[in-house]
Amino acid sequence: MNKSRAEILGKLNSQIARQRSILAVGAGNGLVARCAEAAGADLIMIYNSGYYRLNGLPSFVGNLPVGDANAIMLELSERAILPVVRTAPVIGGVYAIDPTRNIDSVLERMQRIGLSGVINFPTVGRLDGGFRRELEAAGYGFQREVDMVRAARERDMLAIAYVFNPDEAAAMAKAGADVVVGHVGRTAGGDVGFDQGSTLDDAVDALNAMFAAARANSSEAILLSHGGPIVTPEDAEYVNERTDAVGFVAASGVERIPVEKAIKAACKAFTSIRTARAEPTLESVRSKNTG
Repeated sequence: MNKSRAEILGKLNSQIARQRSILAVGAGNGLVARCAEAAGADLIMIYNSGYYRLNGLPSFVGNLPVGDANAIMLELSERAILPVVRTAPVIGGVYAIDPTRNIDSVLERMQRIGLSGVINFPTVGRLDGGFRRELEAAGYGFQREVDMVRAARERDMLAIAYVFNPDEAAAMAKAGADVVVGHVGRTAGGDVGFDQGSTLDDAVDALNAMFAAARANSSEAILLSHGGPIVTPEDAEYVNERTDAVGFVAASGVERIPVEKAIKAACKAFTSIRTARAEPTLESVRSKNTG
C-alpha cells in the first residue's frame, strides 16, 4: 500500500528533529526488503542494480544495456518486494531516459501497484566523457531525470534524486526533490566493489559542495549521502558529523557486502565440521587383510 508523500515526510522530519539518522536500503529481493524493514529501515528502494547485485554482479551492470531497467524495477516491486513489506514506504528507481516508454505511464503504474515514490536510477549522472556529451546532445541527458522528478512531485509522490555535482544538485532541488542524495561514486569494498582511491574527507568535500547548491535552491530538501568510501555505519556517521547529511542510502553496504561475508562464514563453518568415524573392529581388520 503506497504511503502519502506528506506522511513519509512527516515521519522523516520527525526523526531528523530527534537526531536519528535516516536509513534508505536498496533491496534486490524480498528477503533483503523484509529484513531491512524488520531492522528499522525508513525507506526501501528498488533498483535494477539490486537484481544484478544479488545475482553476483557489480552494481554498475545496472547502467549497461543488458535489460529493461524499468521493467525489472516494476517486476521486482510487484512480485518480490511489495508482497513482503508491511509498512515501510517503497521507492522505485526510474530510468527516466528510456526512449521506449512514456514515463508518465510508468509513474501511473508505480502508484497503482503501491509504490510511494521515485528515485532517478539508472542515471546518466554515472556517465561522463564523449558518450555522456552525445546523450545530452540527443536529448537523453540528466534533464530528463529532472523532468521525471518534477512529474513525480506533480503526482504527489515522494521524489528522491541522486546527484553527482553541484549543478545537478541545484537542478533537482529546483525541480522539487524532497530528498537529495549526494552520490560520491561506486561503493568500495567486498568482492566486486571499486576502490577509486578517494577518502572519507574527499567525500565530505564533494558532499558539502553538492549540499550547498541544493540548499541554495531548497531549504526543505532532506540531504543524504551514498557511495564511494562510505561503506560502514561508522563511515556514514563520520559524514553526517561533517556535512548536512542526515542519513545514508545503503545498497551494496547492506545487500551485497554483508551478505558476501555472511555466506562465506556460514559455508566455512559447515565445511569445517567433523564427522563421526567408527573405530575399526577386529573383524573388519581381518576382513580387510584377507580380502
